Amino acid sequence: MRTAIANDASPCVEVKQTGPVTVIVMKQPERLNALSPQLLIDLHQSLSMAAQDPHCRCLILTGSGRGFCAGADLSHFNGSDNQEQATDLAATLHETYHPIIRLMRGMEKPVITAVNGVAAGAGCSIALAGDIVLAGRSASFIQAFIKLGLIPDAGSTWFVPRAIGRARALQWMMSGEPLDAQTAEQWGLINAVHDDDQLMGAAMSLGCQMAAQATRALAGIKALIDHSSEQDLDEQLGSEARLQGMLGYGQDGREGISAFLHKRPAVFSGD
Repeated sequence: MRTAIANDASPCVEVKQTGPVTVIVMKQPERLNALSPQLLIDLHQSLSMAAQDPHCRCLILTGSGRGFCAGADLSHFNGSDNQEQATDLAATLHETYHPIIRLMRGMEKPVITAVNGVAAGAGCSIALAGDIVLAGRSASFIQAFIKLGLIPDAGSTWFVPRAIGRARALQWMMSGEPLDAQTAEQWGLINAVHDDDQLMGAAMSLGCQMAAQATRALAGIKALIDHSSEQDLDEQLGSEARLQGMLGYGQDGREGISAFLHKRPAVFSGD
């Protein structure tokens, strides 16, 4: 395993490469990996590098210590009573949080989030931005913005109702109460729950399985599913046909069809 630190001056994020699987670990355990300005910078940089790395065919994102991510590090915000001195939350979201969410959702390779412990606020949004969300049995998902007089952000109001429906999304977000991992799985918010000491093993096993698949086809599935709610049936059929046509001429598409016809396992190159 080759290990690299994304930012030597401030090692808030650790990047580990195991074959075609890249593991990004948020490394501020003493703060439950709260999203400090430096952690946000390092996380964005690491995600960008993984997105562009041709050797990375699957990404796993997790946190170190007792928590996945406690959300925004509020010690860096100015909550002044003076409106002109208060932090511009809209600008903060646009400039620092949104690029991370867009990178995860737009990345042309599977993103697995392995949620250990608490995932709160924007940390919960980052967890739910994964294509596949795994959680440890002690994990909890928290959207307590209402207790701050704020709304869930960083994509949660998009991810959550699509996963669990309007009624449950409203109930959870308006109450501000934690959602345990077992309930999150039952509601369909996440994919699976594992014993805490088996979480990373399960994530790595799934990551290796995903990395062995046809990367461009996985990227296509991801894009089609994310855009399906924006198109009617005819538009979606057209999108499927265009993408299928391109994949059929690609190396992995030809390899998959050949392997099927010759009754042998396919060996995909990611092209």
